[in-house]
Amino acid sequence: VQLQASGGGLVQTGGSLRLSCIASGSIGASDSVAWYRQAPGTQRGIVALLASGGITVYADSVKCRFTISRDNAKNTVHLQMNSLEPNDTAVYYCNVLQSSGRTYWGPGTLVTVSS
Repeated sequence: VQLQASGGGLVQTGGSLRLSCIASGSIGASDSVAWYRQAPGTQRGIVALLASGGITVYADSVKCRFTISRDNAKNTVHLQMNSLEPNDTAVYYCNVLQSSGRTYWGPGTLVTVSS
């Protein structure tokens, strides 16, 4: 499975962006999908997870602002980001964790939030 993320860019504080991640292969209903991010000088950390059972988990810093969703028919994962803050500036990576245990990463898309 190859992943390609898009939708990043420059936005002002309070603005919105919608990230998309398209998989070259199929994302099965039993696979979990997630978005991670890495700001300069920090480790990559999870932003949002959508597990195979439909359970969602969000980092505390993005709760009520970000929403992860998936479209299995289109092999696409989205991250809707609202009320963006400068601290959200990072490279965002999509991730697929298959039920087999194999994991796949996209190349990342840069989000920059200006103050």
